[in-house]
Amino acid sequence: SYKNADAAVDRALEMERQGADLIDIGGESTRPGAKIVPAAEEIERVVPVIKALRASSTIPISIDTYKATTAKAALDAGADIVNDISALRFDPDLAQVVSAGKVPLIMMHMLGTPATMQNSPHYDDCVGELMDFFSERLAFCEKQGIDTGKVILDPGIGFGKRLEDNLYILSELARFKKLDKPLLVGTSRKSFIKMVHPTDKPARERIGGSIASMIMAVMNGADIVRVHDVAETVEALKVLRAIREGI
Repeated sequence: SYKNADAAVDRALEMERQGADLIDIGGESTRPGAKIVPAAEEIERVVPVIKALRASSTIPISIDTYKATTAKAALDAGADIVNDISALRFDPDLAQVVSAGKVPLIMMHMLGTPATMQNSPHYDDCVGELMDFFSERLAFCEKQGIDTGKVILDPGIGFGKRLEDNLYILSELARFKKLDKPLLVGTSRKSFIKMVHPTDKPARERIGGSIASMIMAVMNGADIVRVHDVAETVEALKVLRAIREGI
């Protein structure tokens, strides 16, 4: 979170210089227990940032929202991609915005809502249930006239998942390749890292766990990783690529 649009744009440009390929901009927290932000307030937060960043850079921008009015305002301001934590379930009008805009769509899996998702989540077969969820959502996209060739899937690490679910998803990511869609994974600074390695340090210092989980995600099939610590992640990925492919 940034106090004003200028600070947010400065950070985005710094991330681009550090090697980011995509900037994700959102105006509502989706942490466990987070409260809903009205669309008008969300638009006030994100549109100035998107406009200012687009004036300074051609880097692709994704708008992190599940609200149709916010997504439309963001796309009109210069955003390129819609990133929806609800996979088109929370706002019945968002599918039409994505279809009309012919833009890429990131669909994430989550149990419940951010306010309720960590209230005793349970799965009998976590990865299997996520596969079924994504299959149903992709069929829904086709009915709504959305080009599923532009859909990216996010298993939603930490969104209505137990520790064992998060670890299992990361170890079994390759199974999602059957859906033949790019995979986005976000593990950066999430609380499951603290569960594995208890510490009193703040979330911003979970760099080791963030990079370890991100490397495993990439090794197991992730195509895009959503991170906070861009420079460190780029360095880690360069080393991983050098080991795998040579210089």
